[in-house]
Amino acid sequence: MYSLKNYDFELPAELIAQEPVEPRDHARLMVLTDKIEHRFFYNLPEYLERGDVLILNDTRVIKARLHGRKETGGKVEILILEKLGENFYRCLIKGKKIREGTQLIFDDITGRVLRKNEGICDMEFSEDVMELARKKGEIPLPPYIKNPPNDAEKKYQTVFAKKDGAVAAPTAGLHFTEELLRKIESKGVKIGFVTLHVSYGTFKPVKSEDIRNHQMEEEYYIVSEETADMINKREGKLFAVGTTVVRALESSSHEGIIYPSGGSTNLFIYPGYNFRSGIDALITNFHIPKSSLLLLVTAFGGYERVMKSYKIAIEKRYRFYSFGDAMLIFRQPNIDA
Repeated sequence: MYSLKNYDFELPAELIAQEPVEPRDHARLMVLTDKIEHRFFYNLPEYLERGDVLILNDTRVIKARLHGRKETGGKVEILILEKLGENFYRCLIKGKKIREGTQLIFDDITGRVLRKNEGICDMEFSEDVMELARKKGEIPLPPYIKNPPNDAEKKYQTVFAKKDGAVAAPTAGLHFTEELLRKIESKGVKIGFVTLHVSYGTFKPVKSEDIRNHQMEEEYYIVSEETADMINKREGKLFAVGTTVVRALESSSHEGIIYPSGGSTNLFIYPGYNFRSGIDALITNFHIPKSSLLLLVTAFGGYERVMKSYKIAIEKRYRFYSFGDAMLIFRQPNIDA
């Protein structure tokens, strides 16, 4: 149960999707009820009924990757993770011989490394580096995307992305089109939003052999009063689109009631976790081995059930990770943790 090796599996490299299918809602959809069905994402409305509530994450991926150089001319690359204060930012840094005190140059802006822990640096900039990032930065695609599409900036945003702040997309939401959302609403399903700004920590593998020792990165989230009321007053099922929505709702819930809240959460969900928010179904992509995302999905859907579905997904050549295919998992009573 708590051994990391139980969450490992062999994935053929060719199943790591390098770009999404077009149209977005033509990705495959594996549906887990008391059986396994193989559908397409555009079939999703068939599983929703009047009175149900569908919750999406409206975070927007920012242009957080910048290329620069050291004073000596060596190339560097930073990924802006979070703002610490005026002109102070925490960054993931890539380059040779970067030490505390190293000066970096990005166009007309200079940055100085104040503290460094592995690849994470706290930096002070001569001006607000986010202004430069908005003009010349790049969308930070996941490291396993080796051949990004030309229009990656558009394809790596959901059609409902609204609030700037993420450095990774809430990938389950990438499958929705505006037309599909209209079809869902036409069935009498209410659609609500939370915000959780996905951090670089979403790519960090779990390294602790005992998964209970893993520490999650903090991520900023908001659950509004409007969304909380929509969920609490629903007549049907609650559908969460993505692990980020699950973490936001679980961070705002108590005994089945969702409360308006916001701030930072480092909630770590793994098998044995007691879900409080009343989520009935989870829409999610196929995740990386030994990742906190996979641990959350197995906690929700049951270890044996989910790992069996992953084996079948590989056999049937489903596409994995950010640009890959999706699952719809209905929570069942008395599932194995």
